[in-house]
Amino acid sequence: MHQSWKQQHTSTAERRCSETVRAAVGAPGGSVSLVVPARNEAANIAWVLSRIPDCVDEVILVDGESSDDTAGRARACLPSLRVVPQSGPGKGNALRTGFLNAKGDYIIMIDADGSMSPREIPRYVHFLENGYDVVKGSRFTGGGGSLDITTLRRSGNRALLALTNLLYQASLTDLCYGYVGFRRDALARLDLRSSGFEIETEMVCRALLEGLRVAEVPTLELPRRTGQSNLRTFRDGQRVLRTLLRERAAGASSGGARADGGAPVDGGARALGGARAAGGAPGGWRHGDG
Repeated sequence: MHQSWKQQHTSTAERRCSETVRAAVGAPGGSVSLVVPARNEAANIAWVLSRIPDCVDEVILVDGESSDDTAGRARACLPSLRVVPQSGPGKGNALRTGFLNAKGDYIIMIDADGSMSPREIPRYVHFLENGYDVVKGSRFTGGGGSLDITTLRRSGNRALLALTNLLYQASLTDLCYGYVGFRRDALARLDLRSSGFEIETEMVCRALLEGLRVAEVPTLELPRRTGQSNLRTFRDGQRVLRTLLRERAAGASSGGARADGGAPVDGGARALGGARAAGGAPGGWRHGDG
């Protein structure tokens, strides 16, 4: 079947990124759970599930009352996956439902629309295994990129990112992106409660305030495969802003820990706070001090 220029470009970029990841990381020592929130993603879910690497031990699809055959197509593609119903509306509720059902030592969250390549998962797991509590993807650090972001979204992300770095004395390079992994034992300290897209910001804010060890790794944002995004730029941007201010105020009143500035790490990854991580990364993936 003939591919469009956009599909060919996406496929080439994803393949190059995947080759880089495989060259840099090895097999994980802990178990890995992948949480995939999905609502009406029947046209995209098979593409995502077919690219899950062998390091993932369980896949949890959180179905947000889809009116299409999202769950059926997911089961057909990956019979071993677990489908759980979403508890409450919104992406935040979907993710929290998945987290509570996950059994792995490391939990990775990824979107079901094809904008995040599962082939990058070993990169996140690698840094979790080497002492980091939270690992978040960055489209704007060395080696990262986006084939989808609009000028408006980029401007909004940049403004919210600058405010985050000011309020939390951090040095993040990306904020509004939900490709994140964390250690299971960090979940209680994050104490996530958001119901919408702002849960991604809540996770980062609480990790920094708690003094958890946070790293950014380069990621490539791909275009959504088909359909329309559930993201609403202005509405969800306002929710992110409220989350930033609320968490900073709550952290100040409770005397929460302050994160140190981030140190760059070879290969484009960055350590962004908390204690020094144990171990090192092979090849070009040496860790820096947080």
